[in-house]
Amino acid sequence: MSTQPPIQFDRASGVLVGANPWERVAALALAAGSKVASKFSHRGYNGCANLLRKTLPERDIAIKLNPDAVFEFPYGDGYWSKLLNRSFSYEDELELLFRDSADVDYTLLDCGANYGYWSVLVSSAPYGSHRAIAIEPSSQNFTKLANNAKINGGRFEAMKCAIGTARGTARLSGTKHEAFSIAGDASAGGEEVPVIALDDLLDDGKISADGKYLIKLDVEGVEIEAIKGGTRLLQGDSVILCEEHGNDPHHSVSRYILEQTPLKLIVYDPRSGRFETVTELSILDRIKVSSHVGYNVLGTASAFWESRVHSLNASATRRAY
Repeated sequence: MSTQPPIQFDRASGVLVGANPWERVAALALAAGSKVASKFSHRGYNGCANLLRKTLPERDIAIKLNPDAVFEFPYGDGYWSKLLNRSFSYEDELELLFRDSADVDYTLLDCGANYGYWSVLVSSAPYGSHRAIAIEPSSQNFTKLANNAKINGGRFEAMKCAIGTARGTARLSGTKHEAFSIAGDASAGGEEVPVIALDDLLDDGKISADGKYLIKLDVEGVEIEAIKGGTRLLQGDSVILCEEHGNDPHHSVSRYILEQTPLKLIVYDPRSGRFETVTELSILDRIKVSSHVGYNVLGTASAFWESRVHSLNASATRRAY
């Protein structure tokens, strides 16, 4: 790990501080590359950025996301360097929901938190200073997650474990920090990690059954298992926000939610900027246009959250004019 202080970048102003001349050139390249790649759903961007990273000194960059949120990661990281492009918006539909919910008393359960981007933001003042529990199984990622909690005043809790159907252990494998999974072949090696179910958070007193929850479920292939492990939690005022993989023509996660649970399935249509209740999975054939990216779908049994999500459509209409 580098002993140099992190480079500082303010997304609001575009000011970059603490970078040497080559690092400044790299920042321009990373931002310009994202602008170009955004026209192709950022296909190829991660790989190119990671190649550029090999030419850079090993150090971190701390990005000021808003006046009350700092997010730190290794400089040149292919997944997160898109944030150097000030016009880039990460997961638009979640951004809309989290911003609109600033006035709601809810807790974020950030499952598969990676370095803690959403926990950093949701616990910040512009998003309502909400309680967040960031859950991440990877030792490599957890170190960076814990650091982001620390530099933001320790205002969210970090738990090192995976989410599954029930308590136990599993093998975590993968080569990309944003795609580590317990869904792979356990005999292929990898890191052994503890597993808990969402309902265990109730049993362990981490959360209460009468609370409101937004549950970000970025668990790389074990979404259905995670939903099965949260039956009691999902009966209350909860929403699961989970990834529907662009390369899955069967829409497995959405199909499970729609056909095997009592949850209403809601999807964000980026073309209209509206949230739609899904009754026919064919709508996903139109929305999932890129095979290499994930699309977030929402599942809820809560009348409160269903109303809040659909009220965002009125905001979409206003934004269009």
